[in-house]
Amino acid sequence: MKNLIILFTMFLMVTSLTPLSFGYDGTRLGPAGVPEGVLREGVLSVKFLDAYFGTEGSKIEVAPGDKNVPFTVVMSNVGTQDITGIKGKISLPAAFQSPSGRGVAIMADNDQKAKAGDTFALTFFIDVSDKASIKDYPGNVDLSFSRLRESGERNENFRFTYKLTGDSIVNLKPISGALTSIENNLVIIEVSNEGSAPLNNVDIVLQNDLTSVSSQSKSITNLENVIFDQTHWDVGTIQPQSSQTFTFSAFIPESLKNEPLHLPMAITYYNAHGEVQTVTRVADFYIIGLIDPTIYGVKVIDLSGKQTVVGEILNEGNSDGLFGFVTLKSQGDSNIKESTQYIDEIEPDSPVPFNIPIEYDGVGLMGKHDITIEVSYKDSMREEHILSYDTTIDVSELSMLENGDGDSSVGGIIAIIVIVGIIAFLFKKGKLPMISKKSE
Repeated sequence: MKNLIILFTMFLMVTSLTPLSFGYDGTRLGPAGVPEGVLREGVLSVKFLDAYFGTEGSKIEVAPGDKNVPFTVVMSNVGTQDITGIKGKISLPAAFQSPSGRGVAIMADNDQKAKAGDTFALTFFIDVSDKASIKDYPGNVDLSFSRLRESGERNENFRFTYKLTGDSIVNLKPISGALTSIENNLVIIEVSNEGSAPLNNVDIVLQNDLTSVSSQSKSITNLENVIFDQTHWDVGTIQPQSSQTFTFSAFIPESLKNEPLHLPMAITYYNAHGEVQTVTRVADFYIIGLIDPTIYGVKVIDLSGKQTVVGEILNEGNSDGLFGFVTLKSQGDSNIKESTQYIDEIEPDSPVPFNIPIEYDGVGLMGKHDITIEVSYKDSMREEHILSYDTTIDVSELSMLENGDGDSSVGGIIAIIVIVGIIAFLFKKGKLPMISKKSE
């Protein structure tokens, strides 16, 4: 009996000291010395994680002036119970308004249940003023939700910061113009950023491996026989509204003459969120044929009693030179007048002759003259090209019979006249047996 009394007395003493040991303040119970908010009755059930432009799990770049863009707030249910009926109202600076109009509340809800320990998101839609600056901004979100197996609604409020990133716009532009077949070409391509956010650590890879090109790209590429000296370029950072160029050499086969060449490029960079992005852009080139003319055999002959500069043009390329002209120009003290001859097309592997009669400005000067022969023509893109050939000609002691040109047209005419005269003489004399027999 005495033992029971002792135990009861000890129980009363312990229970009377319990409020002191747990820091009782008359309003709530809690362990003495424990930081506020850890084991208090008003402990937070939701924790803020992130806020950014984009949808859940997918950030996007947004620039001033963009309209109806998604803005996502990501949170976590750190409580011990599932929550549902999640709704949010977001407050942002004046440059960010509801698409429904200025002053209208920006609301969002999540009709799914957020289990204990899971994350969830609210996505709002926002109009961004074109006067907004690219920088960090403060924001606030009011959150309401209900706990399962509990009546009533709970409310939480979070302050956060977010960034208006600007956007990056990647473009490729050929700088080197048309490329030439059966020739090694220097290719220059410009990669530009037309946006308002930088392209960081830009890396470019030519997709000339058909196994790495999508089925859609395969139908437009024709790189099988093109030879490149490089396929990978580290361009670096490209600031907004600026560009960088990169170069390489490419040998184009004859089979691509007069066709377009498509060069798909995979461009990898880090965007304003610090995330890796890869986009594909195609640089298009037109392949022209090679026109490679050479002037040779320039000399002076007497043609029908006229001093004439003759020569030939040989095109060693694979395409016609169009609308060809040959121009004779004098140099130095020569008084030969400038004159031009139209020669039409300059075909490959077939010499094209020219002959330009010499005219003088004043009295013809005998002896040597420095001249320039210019051949002008256009390629398949109608761009004009000029080939010049400097030489010296001698116009002294020229004679139709002493020009040394055995296949001269003048010599041929004289030979024909002589032959016709001989035949006529023999006919009159009856010295042509076959003709004589027929007349009898």
